[in-house]
Amino acid sequence: MPDLSFANDWYHADRIDDDVTLIWESKILPSVRCNIWYIRGRDRDLLIDSGFGIVPLRRHIPFLTGKPLLAFGTHTHCDHVGAHHEFEERAVHVDEADILTHPTKATTVVEDWYVNDEMFESCRPEWFDPRTYVVRPAPPTQVLTDGDTIDLGNRVFEVVHIPGHSPGSVALWESKTGTFFTGDVVHNGENGIGNLVLYHSNESDYIRSVERIRDMPVNVVHAGHFDSFGRQRYRQVVDEYLERKRNPGCPVRR
Repeated sequence: MPDLSFANDWYHADRIDDDVTLIWESKILPSVRCNIWYIRGRDRDLLIDSGFGIVPLRRHIPFLTGKPLLAFGTHTHCDHVGAHHEFEERAVHVDEADILTHPTKATTVVEDWYVNDEMFESCRPEWFDPRTYVVRPAPPTQVLTDGDTIDLGNRVFEVVHIPGHSPGSVALWESKTGTFFTGDVVHNGENGIGNLVLYHSNESDYIRSVERIRDMPVNVVHAGHFDSFGRQRYRQVVDEYLERKRNPGCPVRR
């Protein structure tokens, strides 16, 4: 019987405001782990991404077992949909529905350079083997496209399709509050927008997506990794990325 005591403090949760809670896998390095966003609604709740799923999410975060909940995937990389199979209602963009239904190591980016012994804050738990880790199938119960909405009763989020990082990368936009959940497309890490090229990444699509969302009246960005940030940092991140792509080799003006 494996020693699962390592899992008891696996997840941490921090309430950002009355309705939004950030959940993260505390044993995984900040540069690797995904932000799991829980939004409490009047009629149902929303979970944006679900982490690696190495440790059962619902078992360790009891408030996820309350009212009906939709598990939404900003895209289908392993660090974002690993626990989706734990939830009865699951949503993803149509372009990655098949990946969530029939995940493989290759399609969910379970690569040696990402899922390995070095992904943990300290030592790897003895019961986890990166070589056998897989994303479990979680066929979507709802397939979304650009412009669709997710209605929680008192909060409505619009699906914004922003391919480039992956074909089905999407963000959720709440126009009432100017809140933008951007997945891996825009974040507050180094450069703000990653240059990592994966098997289904497309730079031309990425540029068009960033151009599309540049002028959105953002108040706060909750991304798939790193800290949240406001409008000024958002515009800086977007403009610096576009400057790099339009004028490669030139220093970015600050």
